Amino acid sequence: MIKDSIIPVEVISKKIYLIRGNKVMLDSDLAELYGVETRVLKQAVRRNIERFPSDFMFQLAKDEWNKLITICDNLGNLKYSPSTPFVFTEQGVAMLSGILNSKRAIQVNIAIMRAFVQLRKFLQSNEELSRKLKKLEHETKKRFSEHEEKIQLIFEAIKELITEKEKPKNPIGFKV
Repeated sequence: MIKDSIIPVEVISKKIYLIRGNKVMLDSDLAELYGVETRVLKQAVRRNIERFPSDFMFQLAKDEWNKLITICDNLGNLKYSPSTPFVFTEQGVAMLSGILNSKRAIQVNIAIMRAFVQLRKFLQSNEELSRKLKKLEHETKKRFSEHEEKIQLIFEAIKELITEKEKPKNPIGFKV
């Protein structure tokens, strides 16, 4: 049986952001989860920078950081940070457990990996639902189009009947 993680998946999930098309976590959030200062985490990363290629970790540009702060109310306290944060992809977070070698780091990493997996499953189920919805929409439009054509034919037939009744008929026995 899997032991309950030290941090609930729901808490971690709220700290995962979509930036540059990647699901990432901020260095400050990770430092908080690991129970270390952000500067300590960054220092450990800089000492092991070869473990963090650009698809594992990157630093946000100032405009990206400002946009993220504007969108996320919970980041207001980081607004005046002197430097923009590092963000870590799922692989980068996994690499952190190797450089932050503590029992807490290992437990936190397990919880974070579970959160990423849960998020992936959620997104996949949404994609499935989206596909089904598009299929239903297409079928409905097709049916509506067929009904629309039939309704149009009915209106045309009614118009023909009305115009035939409006034509003056010659009285019996008289030719005009």
